[in-house]
Formats: sequence, C-alpha cells, structure tokens
Amino acid sequence: MICSLSELRAKEVVDIRTGERLGTVDDIRFDTADSRVTGLVIYGRRGIFGASGVDDTEIPCSAVRVVGTDIVLVDHHELTYSTKIKGNGFKSLFE
Repeated sequence: MICSLSELRAKEVVDIRTGERLGTVDDIRFDTADSRVTGLVIYGRRGIFGASGVDDTEIPCSAVRVVGTDIVLVDHHELTYSTKIKGNGFKSLFE
C-alpha cells in the first residue's frame, strides 16, 4: 500500500494491546541519510500559550503493526515520549 503524508495524517492511531486511541498522525520522522521514514509522531496537547501539557508521542516504524484504510495499529510498549517543543514560530524565519 502506498500512502501519502496527507492520507496518513487522517488515520487514527490505536494501541493493539489496550485498544487505547492515541490520537492521529501529525508528522513523520525522516532520515535524510538513508532516505527512509523512521517513525510517526503524534503531537501532545499544549496548554495555554504553549505551556507544557501532554508530551509528544513518537512511534518507531518497528512498533507499527498494521496501516489500514482508516487506522494505524501500533504496539504501545515500543513508543517513546518527548517534550520537545515544535518549532520557534516566526523567530526561526529571521535567524
């Protein structure tokens, strides 16, 4: 199955062990040296004015079990969490 990023972003991510809905795919991790996708990212919810909230979830490709037409099934024990803030807004445009 060939899937574009925009199609992938519409898919719900579900843990196969618990049935928990983790969210939808927001981004991918791409290794430019190998030209391959290394994982999927689900952004965490941010608090007011970008204050810390729920951490981002990174799903390595090894944790993805099935990519279906509407859903991505993953094995939760291989997930990693990150508190990395996404970008710097306009500040990064002027550096």
